[in-house]
Amino acid sequence: MLRLSIREEAVLDMNVAVRQETDAVTTAFAPAAPTLPLAHLYARVSKHVTPAEWPLIARDVEAIERLKRERNAVVLGHNYQAPEIFNTVADIVGDSLALAREAVTVDADVIVMAGVHFMAETAKLLNPSKTVLMPDMQAGCSLAESITAADIRLLRQHYPGVPVVTYVNTSAEVKAESDYCCTSGNAAKVVRHVAREWGVNRILMLPDEFLAQNVQKEVPEIELIAWKGHCEVHERFTPQDIRDLRENHPGVVVLAHPECPPEVVAEADYAGSTAGMADYVRDEKPARVVLITECSMADNVAVNHPDIEFVRPCNLCPHMRRITLPSIRRALETMTHQVEIDPAVADRARLAVERMLAIR
Repeated sequence: MLRLSIREEAVLDMNVAVRQETDAVTTAFAPAAPTLPLAHLYARVSKHVTPAEWPLIARDVEAIERLKRERNAVVLGHNYQAPEIFNTVADIVGDSLALAREAVTVDADVIVMAGVHFMAETAKLLNPSKTVLMPDMQAGCSLAESITAADIRLLRQHYPGVPVVTYVNTSAEVKAESDYCCTSGNAAKVVRHVAREWGVNRILMLPDEFLAQNVQKEVPEIELIAWKGHCEVHERFTPQDIRDLRENHPGVVVLAHPECPPEVVAEADYAGSTAGMADYVRDEKPARVVLITECSMADNVAVNHPDIEFVRPCNLCPHMRRITLPSIRRALETMTHQVEIDPAVADRARLAVERMLAIR
């Protein structure tokens, strides 16, 4: 065993002491780590945005907040928005039904829709005197584009006397040809209400084929006549995807959106709207969960549930991704693009939406 002499031990002790003193001095006089701007907001998105990216994002956030004050504006953010929008500038967040309800009550002169075009139209229908801005007019929806007003008129000829319930994921022109609207969160309730009020057992439920098929299982006493529209995000999920997730992530709880194919929903532990999924996570607190829907949804729900493991099968909505912080900022700076609806169309479309909102 190697032994140090008394002199060598003394020298070693002195060197250690010098290093410790030097480290203490260096620490005391080292420049402090730079403080991130809007640190309280960065904490909410830190899993998705790097510290290097944040200062540029923060500049847009600060500009948007200033413009909101100047314009007396609010930003409505759908659950599928990117975390850096959903968790920073969005004043009201939720699914299509929640945003439709909130749009009626907002105390603002300007509404900015951080969502897709049909959502901005719905906000305008319910707030005809307010300015509604759509940051990117190309942010459409595969479901909304799957059916036209002319299609509904032809269906009415083929099914005379059968009421028409359309998903809110449709244009104002399509809503104007409809009797009621519905969302994924209230579809079964709306269908039952219409059947009871109209005294019928057949309803045209448009345009989402999979939503109609999934709701049909909840209302077997009513015949639902469906269209062939599909959500390009949800139609890509398969039953094998669910089985693979369960095999690779033992114990995972599977929550599916009703826009998914019925075979996918059958494999899930729960099916519901994005708001329903968020409520399930909050109330049931599963240790491990997967949301079978647009992947930003899991990112946004996870912010409030750091102790839950979220498995993320990522299907992005290309239309939702068109909305960005720079496009929201530009919309408020230039007051574009303003959503306008032909008054003759708006009056009829508004009625279908208001009938839906009146159902409790």
